[in-house]
Amino acid sequence: MRKIIQYCLFLLIFGNVSAQQTEYVDFKEICADLSFSKVDKTVSGQFSVRFSVLKDVDSIYLDAKKARLLTSITHAHDVVLIDAPNMIIESYISDDKIWMINPFKAGRSYSVQFLYKMSPKRALYFIDDQIWTQGQGKYTSNWLPSIDDVNDKIVFCLSLKYEKGYIAVSNGELIEEGGDNNYHKFYYDMKKPMSSYLVALAIGDYNVQIETSKSGVPLEYYYYPEDSLKVEPTYRYTKQMFDFLEEEIGFPYPWQNYKQVPVKDFLYSGMENTSLTIFSDSFVVDSTAFNDKNYITVNAHELAHQWFGDLVTATSGEHHWLQEGFATYYALLAERDVFGDNHYYWQLFENAQELIAQEAAGQSTSLLNPKSSSTTFYKKGAWALHVLREQVGDIAFKTAVKTYLEKHQFANVETNDFISEVEAASGQDLTGFVNEWLLESKLPEDAMVKSLKQSSFMQEYFMVDCEAYTSKCKDYLSSYVSDKAKVKVISQIPDKIEASAFQNNLEVRQAIAKYVGEIPMELKLAYESLLDDKSYTTIEAALYNLWANFPEDRIKYLQKTKDIVGFNDYNVRLLWLALHLNTVEYQPEKKQDVLEELISYSLPDQHFELRLNAFNYLKLLGGFERKSITSLLEARKHHNWRFSKYAKNLLAELETNDSYKSLINTLKKN
Repeated sequence: MRKIIQYCLFLLIFGNVSAQQTEYVDFKEICADLSFSKVDKTVSGQFSVRFSVLKDVDSIYLDAKKARLLTSITHAHDVVLIDAPNMIIESYISDDKIWMINPFKAGRSYSVQFLYKMSPKRALYFIDDQIWTQGQGKYTSNWLPSIDDVNDKIVFCLSLKYEKGYIAVSNGELIEEGGDNNYHKFYYDMKKPMSSYLVALAIGDYNVQIETSKSGVPLEYYYYPEDSLKVEPTYRYTKQMFDFLEEEIGFPYPWQNYKQVPVKDFLYSGMENTSLTIFSDSFVVDSTAFNDKNYITVNAHELAHQWFGDLVTATSGEHHWLQEGFATYYALLAERDVFGDNHYYWQLFENAQELIAQEAAGQSTSLLNPKSSSTTFYKKGAWALHVLREQVGDIAFKTAVKTYLEKHQFANVETNDFISEVEAASGQDLTGFVNEWLLESKLPEDAMVKSLKQSSFMQEYFMVDCEAYTSKCKDYLSSYVSDKAKVKVISQIPDKIEASAFQNNLEVRQAIAKYVGEIPMELKLAYESLLDDKSYTTIEAALYNLWANFPEDRIKYLQKTKDIVGFNDYNVRLLWLALHLNTVEYQPEKKQDVLEELISYSLPDQHFELRLNAFNYLKLLGGFERKSITSLLEARKHHNWRFSKYAKNLLAELETNDSYKSLINTLKKN
């Protein structure tokens, strides 16, 4: 009872001061020797933390969600001070914190260690034979006692022990590894501090290829052993973009190395953990998929975050654009270096279109509103930097960015920290810019259009318009206007396309497959050539349109495409299976096998994007049965919230169908 009373008094006294802990203590280093159990999905190990006390304080906490302390000493739930072995620090564990109670004195440094165990429900995920983390928005403290406050930067070192035969990757440099017949251990060490949300690990069956940047930084490209032929198209231009960003930013890459690791069923496209980007394996592509859906933009964005977000970190959500706006802008610059000015202005135009649509929906917000959308933080933030650079000039802009990073490296920043450097470098008063781009909710559309029209490429695009059809329109498709302009024309006059239009490049041919759904007989032969394009998007659209327009040749089209899989969501293969089931005369003896194959792609062992695609086709075909509905029920609890939301919505829709309702209710009870 006495312990309970003490605990309640402790929460009453200290529970309201946790937000100000950075005023009393500076955490310096966290090291952990960790083991993982995929059977019970736990992480456990030896933990040590070193910190300096800034002001006298009687309690210090670590964020730790539902942690259990394990200790070999007799005082259960006590924490032992390394530099004073006979001293016991009393501790309390709440749902989300480990509290250490002791008269900590200002000016002293302390080292504390303990054993712990956690069963994380988020932030660390056991997916098939992989383990990976996502700290931002999920909190590293779900699996590693740490500090959720981004304003406390700490040096981390992790030792990861797991089954032999797997590779474990974490932040920093691998300085030692070893093991026995059953287990292997990887010891990683960081040299510089970072916010806790950037701590990461990935464990799985990987191989690695290594390049070296111009400045000597190792660039490590991890991949699944079966994907050796996809390494080059997946990581294409990585070294070029890395070298470009180091030179463009003017501040050397600040970490020991740069690693990139694909994982299954990741929550986002990618995450810029310090020195370790984890990204969705949906972006692991072959040379054909590269033409439609590649990793370049995500790659450049996460790489830019190593400076903007990892080296300098926003103090709060109000200044989040300093991370996402900068990463988006510098990714645009990196892609400009690879693909040229036209590509750069096209991406700006696409971003502008998204922002204008948001404005039209009445959803525009200030760039400094912490509740702004990703569209605002990313796209408007990038646009703001583009316009600012135009206003102050290249030299002043680059000087300001370099000084900003040098002055605030390994620390936290606010918007004024950057703006003041630009004002100093340019000699300009940026009050007008700040008001128009950062504070105002209204989008400066006129300024955006004016900037875009500096590009002759965009001027041509705006000029070419066939909403009102003229004789020029067909001529555009055989002229020297850009492919983007030709795509625009095809979208406007799909019923007036001639065979000569098929002589264009891949992007224009893809637009024909997308927009020309009714195929005139005189275009049949040319349209069939689309099935040979190096584009899974083109093949998917062309296959369906040809199948729908020419029933007499359905068997020919199915035979031609029977071995094509497509993207990682099997876009071509799943369409092929659906068309097979709807082509009565084609392989009638295999219909059940084809349906079973389609159902198999909806099951829990598959990638969630493939499952989602399979569910869509099963819904379209009315093909749901016990296995697929059981899988759909399971998907409601999937860790990827987009997929779980989709599953819940689809299940609710199926429950309105009398043919499924009874089966769903039965399976729910089991």
